[in-house]
Amino acid sequence: MAFTVQHVHLKTPDPQKTAQFYIDNFGATVKGDIPGRGIRVDLHGLQLNITTLISAQNHEQHYGIEHMALETTDYAGTLAQLRRNGVRILEELPPNNGRHVAFVECPDGAQMEVIERT
Repeated sequence: MAFTVQHVHLKTPDPQKTAQFYIDNFGATVKGDIPGRGIRVDLHGLQLNITTLISAQNHEQHYGIEHMALETTDYAGTLAQLRRNGVRILEELPPNNGRHVAFVECPDGAQMEVIERT
């Protein structure tokens, strides 16, 4: 049995605002609308489905996701851009194996881990 990642689903009260956050700060691009629910974006090959809570789903639903991680070839520049955009840096860890790592705040309680590519 083989698996591949199809998408990550973020649920939020404001799908457009959340999508714009990932576009402005992490270079996501719009793939298309999810009619009546939200928007689909491409985050460097990872599809994010960003919707409100879905009334047709009967299981308990929650906003957000704990975190996703992105590697960057320009760690200092990435953090500088995030700061210019007013993004809250939650924690910068001491270098580990020569790589810097930070966690930043995203909408609805989600976080993004930014990892320096070596």
